[in-house]
Amino acid sequence: MSNRILLVEDEQHLMELLKLNLEMEGYKVSVCRDGIDAITRFKQEQFDLVVLDIMLPGIDGISVCENIRLTDSEVPILFLSAKGSAEDRVMGLKKGADDYLTKPFNLEELLLRVKKLIARNSSRADNPNILSEYSFGANYVNFESYEAKGVNGDFILTKKEALLLKLLIENRNEVVSREKILQTVWGYSVYPSTRTIDNFVLAFRKHFETDPKNPEYFTALRGVGYKFIEK
Repeated sequence: MSNRILLVEDEQHLMELLKLNLEMEGYKVSVCRDGIDAITRFKQEQFDLVVLDIMLPGIDGISVCENIRLTDSEVPILFLSAKGSAEDRVMGLKKGADDYLTKPFNLEELLLRVKKLIARNSSRADNPNILSEYSFGANYVNFESYEAKGVNGDFILTKKEALLLKLLIENRNEVVSREKILQTVWGYSVYPSTRTIDNFVLAFRKHFETDPKNPEYFTALRGVGYKFIEK
């Protein structure tokens, strides 16, 4: 069964080029040329990936992405944009995209990223042992709804927090390298500094540790990686 892609691109020539090449790779492609149509189409059909231009007529791609994330936190979203600054890329990823490619781009690179995103999502869907919730101490996390309970009560995790927390817990009692965190949580577009990951771990300590300065669960090995300790 062919993987299904929703391609949202208002530039006719580029849309036709992408559609043709994606179909030649064996994907089934549905095309939209504006944001409103994309939101409607996504609600009506099931897709394995969304390739989404940011600058669209009517509703922009960022708003389309946010709308999709209200109902589907898993489908991979790849942004295409003429805006290539670090700030634009970070904003796109913060809004829920999994990857970000700047125009003009290499077609072979786009096809490779599409393949990787779909494969990553398929392996997640095919795994019957996928971790959907987890409790440790008096803490609780739901990785599907992002709902959590910590030492200060109930709160909602961000997508990146949930991804990193899940990665650490799935590899509990083992050091997770910075490289693996970058690949799994931040994808292939934006590489945060070590301090960025440190700040996420510090946030976990504030949320889940009774004494954040003397953590029981979340540790960092300088220059190596990070570890969640199961008691």
